[in-house]
Amino acid sequence: MIEPDRTEWQVRCAFNAFCKRVLKNEAINIYNERRQQQSKEMTFSDLTPQEENQLYTLDKHYEGGEEHSFQVAGMKITSKLLAEALRTLPKEKRITVLLYYFFNMSDVEIAQHFDIPRSTIQYRRTSSFERLKRFLEEHADEWDD
Repeated sequence: MIEPDRTEWQVRCAFNAFCKRVLKNEAINIYNERRQQQSKEMTFSDLTPQEENQLYTLDKHYEGGEEHSFQVAGMKITSKLLAEALRTLPKEKRITVLLYYFFNMSDVEIAQHFDIPRSTIQYRRTSSFERLKRFLEEHADEWDD
């Protein structure tokens, strides 16, 4: 009876040694892979300005050249003038105008988004439209630059 217990003990020891060897070798492999990966990586602070510039692009569609404008009722409307007109609106009215005209949301959808009555949205939109109209009429000739 002593002999089978001893064999079982030897098998356990051999299996234990095998598992330890596998884990040790796997840890070494992971360490080597990480070291290789770190040797290939570079921090942003180590990049040269030329390499940094290769990481992004800029939309140059409106850069330089002539500014886009259009004539309406004898007035020249530029993108700068239109942007300034929108900036004069209070935040709530500006958001309402942008959601309605540029995101094609209805008054009901905007009202649900802000959890306020639809009539409030309609009032904000129409009063904003009148305010924008007055601003553009008053300042259209001043923004020719």
